[in-house]
Amino acid sequence: MEIRIGITHSTRELSFETDKKAADVEKDIAAQIAKGDDGLVRLEDQKGHVYLVPVSTLAYIEMVTESARKVGFAP
Repeated sequence: MEIRIGITHSTRELSFETDKKAADVEKDIAAQIAKGDDGLVRLEDQKGHVYLVPVSTLAYIEMVTESARKVGFAP
């Protein structure tokens, strides 16, 4: 699954892939947001890199699950 995070006052977004399920990631993010603006969202990618994003700077979070690709010309 690919995760894209928009950060306020930044022209670029943070984008990476993770092996976690979308529901688990959403649950973790929601728990940190519920704690308040002084918390950090902690996310880890497939390679083991850890990303810490302050809750107060989150603009949006987009989670994209990959769909099976079709082969051929049929719709």
